[in-house]
Amino acid sequence: MITLASAIYWFWYIGLTTNEKLVRESSDRERVFTPKNSRERKWRYQKDAGPSVASQEPMTIDEVTNFLSHWIKQLHQILTNDDNLQNSESMWKAYHKLTQKELVPWDRQYIRRLPIPRNDDSIFLSIATYRDENCFNTLSWAFGNSSHPDRLFVGLVQQNCYSDCRSGVISGKGTIEVPPDDDCPELFCQKHPEYCSQIRPLRLKETESLGPYGARFLASKLYGGEQWYMQIDAHMTFLNKWDEITVRSLHKAPSKKPVVSHYPPGHTMDLAEHWAVRPAGRLCGPIFSKPDGAMIRMEGLKKWDKIKIPIPRFAPFAAAGFLIGTAQLLKEVPFDPFLPWIFMGEEIIMSARLWTSGYDLFSPAQAVVGHIYVRKNKPKFWESMHRYFRKAGHDDLEALILLRVKHQLGYPEASRDLVKHSSLIDHLSTYGIGYNRTLDDYMKYAGIDVIRKEIYQTHYCEEHLMPPGKDHLAKLYDDAEREARKNATLVEKGA
Repeated sequence: MITLASAIYWFWYIGLTTNEKLVRESSDRERVFTPKNSRERKWRYQKDAGPSVASQEPMTIDEVTNFLSHWIKQLHQILTNDDNLQNSESMWKAYHKLTQKELVPWDRQYIRRLPIPRNDDSIFLSIATYRDENCFNTLSWAFGNSSHPDRLFVGLVQQNCYSDCRSGVISGKGTIEVPPDDDCPELFCQKHPEYCSQIRPLRLKETESLGPYGARFLASKLYGGEQWYMQIDAHMTFLNKWDEITVRSLHKAPSKKPVVSHYPPGHTMDLAEHWAVRPAGRLCGPIFSKPDGAMIRMEGLKKWDKIKIPIPRFAPFAAAGFLIGTAQLLKEVPFDPFLPWIFMGEEIIMSARLWTSGYDLFSPAQAVVGHIYVRKNKPKFWESMHRYFRKAGHDDLEALILLRVKHQLGYPEASRDLVKHSSLIDHLSTYGIGYNRTLDDYMKYAGIDVIRKEIYQTHYCEEHLMPPGKDHLAKLYDDAEREARKNATLVEKGA
């Protein structure tokens, strides 16, 4: 017999669990982190109903590429053939509908079945290339200048034009007809067959591009169990032994979850001479950009530090063009499938999500890659969008989707009540701000006030001090600087 007390209890319990599910959509799983050693953590995911995830094998690369290729083609057909798509709002609704139906359920399975990272200092290099003539050289230099090319594996999302190709916008002349783009992975395999099996390509047409962040989402799914996740652009140069130097720096970082990132120096700078003896630049202060609706943007690379030390220094931001960290971030901070076609905003939301998920951000101890920043007259993805989706220009579509970023960062104008389309803030428990640290603490750490649209100096970054909560590490950095100055003095004296 059910007593009144037991009935009240069960009504209370059902209400409690329902609220939990509403607050956090990922409540259908329990994350259990079992420490294995200081450099590796073993994951075990349990689902309330269904087989144990431990018994499920990771998806194969063929499974991943087959699904993603099919999903992209479905999306492209909908966006190009549906006459009802008259503006950015209707395009977003069409994108969201297919993503909600097909991609999100698949991605949940993919994340649950991610392989456990190996403990061998292997690197998964994520590269998104959009009609980039530098892609082949980037791959060649990455492998050619690596200390351990056998430990390097590349997830490459290629977005190319295959026929009826146009150049980028040329000042005063519009665009001109150009030959089809080179197939980067095919060309690389012809020239370097010994590394061909370590390239995992996903080929898209330029018209199917979802922008740089969308391409990075796709590239992240080509991961194969490597220890480190590294993200770069497709137009980079590499210092000799770049991987050995970077991994050594990661091991020296005073954090269980280090992420090393910055804006690399320009490709014309001599990495071996100029940057071998100078500290790498750090991202310390962003700006609010008015043309982009007061979106937070990184201001560029500055040399805040006076002396180079082997330990990476703390920083409040991560950059999209060079980032490396423990591969567990792909499971704990998965790329957000609801941010297609954006160009601005990816770095600040990535920084906030990583930090609030317990990751510590650092600048590199040494610059190991150079970046080709100017690619004059080369095609840009938004130019293709203007040609193929004339009813919804890129700028309007990006401004709409960036409300998702602004909502997560606490912009008052993007509060839940003011966001017109609730679909813009779906699934944030999985793809949003983390739960290990608060957003308020991150914004103070980064020196950002989204209410007043003001940036204030954090001092610890600009003046190479310890950030809040890290005072216990001051001696570590002081000793490293003292040793670096001592060595520099010995070199000057010829000792």
